[in-house]
Amino acid sequence: MIIVRERLKLLRKEKKLTQVQVAEFLKVTPRAYQYYEGGSHIPELPNLVALADFYDVSMDYLIGRSETRERQP
Repeated sequence: MIIVRERLKLLRKEKKLTQVQVAEFLKVTPRAYQYYEGGSHIPELPNLVALADFYDVSMDYLIGRSETRERQP
């Protein structure tokens, strides 16, 4: 869970986005997204997939199963 929150924050900051902007993309409240980055909640699978697509990283990277960001074809 720690890796997910750290990667969400890192990826968001790299794109120079606010939590509100990412929340709007996911169609969740800003508070819900704050919970994701704070580690008190884990995004549901559809939101994890959407975030991986949004940031153009693999799901394995997002959830900490890989250090490689690139998606496999």
